[in-house]
Amino acid sequence: MPTYRDEVVVLRTHKLGEADRIVTMLSRRHGKLRAVAKGVRRTSSRFGSRLEPFMVADVQLYEGRSLDVVQQAESLGSYGADIAVHYDRYTSAHAMVEAADRLNEAEATPQQYLLLVGGLRALAKGEHAARSILDSYLLRAMALSGWAPALSECARCGTVGPHDAFVAQLGGTICRDCAPVGAARLDDATAGLLRSLMAGEWDEVDAAPPRATAGASGLIAAYAQWHLERGIRSLAHVAAPEEGPR
Repeated sequence: MPTYRDEVVVLRTHKLGEADRIVTMLSRRHGKLRAVAKGVRRTSSRFGSRLEPFMVADVQLYEGRSLDVVQQAESLGSYGADIAVHYDRYTSAHAMVEAADRLNEAEATPQQYLLLVGGLRALAKGEHAARSILDSYLLRAMALSGWAPALSECARCGTVGPHDAFVAQLGGTICRDCAPVGAARLDDATAGLLRSLMAGEWDEVDAAPPRATAGASGLIAAYAQWHLERGIRSLAHVAAPEEGPR
């Protein structure tokens, strides 16, 4: 049967039979993959630990009738252990891989793969606050999928901002003329933080006041949940940033 190789990040696994697992992976060149890893639940397995969630691996697979089969797996990034020992990193990583799974139902790009790997690496190293890494990932992943939120102009009429309202259902920031009653208010600090998270301007993100961080996280979660039909269940377990004194 035909075989192929690719770099993958493991999104999730579930048991199959007594010793096997079905592994769902986001690959660099072949989009989202589901494959059987035979015997990986046995203690004698050669590559079981390389096919756990949040791990990055170079895998060789052969094409099966319904599911491909993993033949080899070599570790490229062992992020799982460093993520799992910190609750905030662990829950943020779960939300990231769940979002990647949902966003790439139809197809994936190398950019989506690289973005997820970079986010997991940053979580494992503790380079920034876990929630900020998650927020930046969600904004940028949504943008790569064609759902970039409007952050500098009105999502409805296109009027250049700044604007002081944000409506997830309408696509981002909204001018006062287009804003519906009850639209979430957007202060300058939160609006600036949203733009910095999208652009990966980490000096600005790390220096943001707690209230802006909390406000941006809430808006990003609402935006992502709205555009993904079934939402991201893992977000319910991610601790909200502290707003700090008013």
